[in-house]
Amino acid sequence: MKIPTLAVLAVALAAAAPSAHAWRTVFDPSNYTQNVMTAARTLEQINNQVQQLQNEAQMLVNQGRNLASLNFDSINRLRTTLATTTRLVDEARGLSFDVSRMDVDFARLYPDEYGAAVTRDQMVLDARERWTQSLESLRTTVRVQAQAMDNLRDDEGVLADIVAQSQSAAGALQAQQATNQLLALQAKQAIQQQQLQITQDRAMALEQAQAVADEAQAREIRRRFRGSGKGQYTPQSVTFYR
Repeated sequence: MKIPTLAVLAVALAAAAPSAHAWRTVFDPSNYTQNVMTAARTLEQINNQVQQLQNEAQMLVNQGRNLASLNFDSINRLRTTLATTTRLVDEARGLSFDVSRMDVDFARLYPDEYGAAVTRDQMVLDARERWTQSLESLRTTVRVQAQAMDNLRDDEGVLADIVAQSQSAAGALQAQQATNQLLALQAKQAIQQQQLQITQDRAMALEQAQAVADEAQAREIRRRFRGSGKGQYTPQSVTFYR
């Protein structure tokens, strides 16, 4: 009777005793893989957020550069050289560039024809003044040409500075400002070219007008020499030397 009791006790103890494998850590491959993927996704999200912050910071830096003003101004230099050429035109002697004054002087010195009331001495004075006007116009043209050459040397220096500023521009605003100054240089040169063209055209116009006026004077002198046209000759005193 004791043996069954011992057997039952042994079975109970065996059932209650922990198994040797129960003390080992259980490894679940699927759970491990899921945790690794979750950690990888989290790390990727963090990296994306960091990259986004870096992009936003760089965007702010670029905006700051684009808004930075160019610390360079060539406008005053261009105005100075252009003002020099303008001064030469304003100082030009002879017929005024003012329209109202020019009309009066031109009508007096370059008539289509001379009336009988105009004396020979007045004709001589007019011819002398026309020659002076042509000479002054040519002198003004030559002076403006010489000044344009001096301005061209200055413009070369301004152009080099503008190109250097454009190449080193840190942002869009500086690049645009450099471009605007380059356009200002081109506009200044165009204005100077117009000034030179005006003086040249003025000299040519006065030369042609002088030829027309001299022809009108010659016709009047021939008419007076011939007299009334009835074949009569009216002697007049002629002065060869003054």
